[in-house]
Amino acid sequence: MPVNYSVLMSVYYKEHPDYLRQSMRSIYDQTIPTDDFVLVCDGPLTPELDAVIADMQQQFGPRLNVCRLLKNGGLGKALNFGIGQCKNELIARMDSDDVSYPNRCERQLLVFQKHPEFSIVGGIVEEFSDTIQHITARRNVPEKQSEILRFAKRRNPFNHPSVMYRKSVVEQLGGYWTHKVEDYNLWVRLLQHGFIGYNLQEPLVWMRAGKDMYKRRGNWNDFLSQKQLFQYMQKSHFISTQEYYFQLLVRICAVATPNFMRAFLFKNLLRRKS
Repeated sequence: MPVNYSVLMSVYYKEHPDYLRQSMRSIYDQTIPTDDFVLVCDGPLTPELDAVIADMQQQFGPRLNVCRLLKNGGLGKALNFGIGQCKNELIARMDSDDVSYPNRCERQLLVFQKHPEFSIVGGIVEEFSDTIQHITARRNVPEKQSEILRFAKRRNPFNHPSVMYRKSVVEQLGGYWTHKVEDYNLWVRLLQHGFIGYNLQEPLVWMRAGKDMYKRRGNWNDFLSQKQLFQYMQKSHFISTQEYYFQLLVRICAVATPNFMRAFLFKNLLRRKS
């Protein structure tokens, strides 16, 4: 099943060099290799990160396209630039600190081959700390379109680091909007325009998680970004006014909850161990 696809990753100066190397290596080791790995450097990087990229450039050869932006502009801007650099219609997203299963892209390509009507295919992510052998939780997402639509009214229906999508569709929608929930916003617009999504009910990516991830959920800036998203959803009639206020209440409670309790709730209510 030889099908060409691009991989899109953004990295900035705060990334850990070992995490970047492990992430890029997981793409190199895919059972169906990419012929177009677009790595967007979102502003100047550290010498250690540049050394990792130089080493991986030797391994990937011309398949690795390193694009350097002059200043850090945020994930949404970096990804929009990178999408324009991708040469294939199918683009696999990858975060610079996560690890893809070896056959992740093969499994997604098979779904697109069987279902050309799909515009985005994601899957489950397994959260880990320290090593991928230490799985702390997994984030399950709904499988089919009707379930995805219902889920999207409350929570993000796709795991961003796991998705593979059609370049033409994302460009048609205007790409990512540049605020902190840029992926969730893009999925809502995709669904609103009638494009079809699907989630494999199996893990595709090991996602690095830790205390900082749960601390971000208690950040008021994160809450304001979520509020902005749900305002858009309500004004565009994706959710009702009642649903809008309920979701704001849920998120205010999340901000007000101590971090240790927030971590407990996420792991035991919003995530699953297996």
